[in-house]
Amino acid sequence: MSRPHRETAQVAMSDRGRAIGLAAIVLVASFLTIWMFTKGRAALAEQTSAPILDRIEPSRFSANPWSLPDDAMLGFIEIPAGTFLMGSDPAIDPAAYENERWSATERRGEIDLPRYFIGRYEVTIAQFAAFVADTHRKVDAQALRGHGDRPVTNVTWADAIAYARWLEQRLRTSPQTPATLKSLLESGWRIMLPSEAQWEKAARGADGRIYPWGSVPDPEKANFGRSGTTPVGSFECADCAFGLADMSGNVWELTRSFFQPYPWTPDETPRDLHAPALFVMRGGSYSDGPNNVRAAVRGGIDPGARRAFIGFRLVLELPP
Repeated sequence: MSRPHRETAQVAMSDRGRAIGLAAIVLVASFLTIWMFTKGRAALAEQTSAPILDRIEPSRFSANPWSLPDDAMLGFIEIPAGTFLMGSDPAIDPAAYENERWSATERRGEIDLPRYFIGRYEVTIAQFAAFVADTHRKVDAQALRGHGDRPVTNVTWADAIAYARWLEQRLRTSPQTPATLKSLLESGWRIMLPSEAQWEKAARGADGRIYPWGSVPDPEKANFGRSGTTPVGSFECADCAFGLADMSGNVWELTRSFFQPYPWTPDETPRDLHAPALFVMRGGSYSDGPNNVRAAVRGGIDPGARRAFIGFRLVLELPP
């Protein structure tokens, strides 16, 4: 069983013989994660904004001002309303970690989600660069270095939220926004980081599969066990749920959900307001092994951390 990144301490709960409650495990892991992330904050790269943009290679998504995919929904893929199985049953997936179990008696939970849309691809460097050029937001220099069609990394949770809000505003007001997408935005839909449940349903579909394509790891369908990121959508995966790319591997993806024990609920408020706030990230990265790119794997991250193996994708949703 391969070990996850040290920064994602919540993922490494594989000692099923411990007689410790799930809440205690999460609490201990939370403190470990915070220590690991804050230890490296002093070594963050210099902050920068627009001046570095001319060193970025153009993205292959270049048909609009935002470098988004050139289709009627600008890359947002519909996920139909309905239920799916969230979490892991060790009897079905022996690689499951403790924090993927719903409870001691109920291994998985059935979650009913309304219709939403999710990005086919992870947000790219070129897409994020358009945001930085427009807003002059101070970001880590490393976030803007590399090929434009690779996933953006070295961004904080707040950077991802700011990008989502910027993109929503631009698409709502621009005459270049496709009519179908513009109509949704004008009727109250929003662009946001996905919830943990939205991400998992999009990754595994409604049939409880272990990986986006099925039950067996396949390095031909995702970027994992390698040395670096690849351009988004580099791996063909006709069997992947909803035709999405890179839901396993490439980079861990941020969500808007607080890391807390299952059962999951739509309430985005942490249950323990005195505990350190960590956010869930999903999907594993290019350097992870098969265990950590399963659709149910849960990682936790300090909202101020930046890492070369963490990025994000967005959803389009009608808020509750």
